[in-house]
Amino acid sequence: MFRIVIGVLFMCHGAQKLFGVLGSKGAVSITDWPAGPAGLIEFVGGAMIVIGLGTRYAALLSSGAMAYAYFVVHQHAGLLPIQNKGELAAVYAWVFLLLAFTGPGAWAVDKVIAARKREQALVNA
Repeated sequence: MFRIVIGVLFMCHGAQKLFGVLGSKGAVSITDWPAGPAGLIEFVGGAMIVIGLGTRYAALLSSGAMAYAYFVVHQHAGLLPIQNKGELAAVYAWVFLLLAFTGPGAWAVDKVIAARKREQALVNA
């Protein structure tokens, strides 16, 4: 459930940027740096994390994107996250790093794919 909830919340941030929904001030183009690529990573990465497909890779990329957001967008405004309003970026960076190491959990497409590969290997052996 943790992975799914975090993924949905992350997708919402991407949807705000890419589609101008959920209280956004308007959509941005995916070519607008850094908001466009960030929105794409947030939306697609969040979707992959929700369904558990390529979870470790999506989480690692998302963690890096949030670390970039923290250090490039927020860090100049103050040393600590509470000072520079970068709490959410910092939390997402660490949460996604945790998911990259712990994996998708039981309810994931990654688990289904791995089980099918094991079955196929047993049949072919």
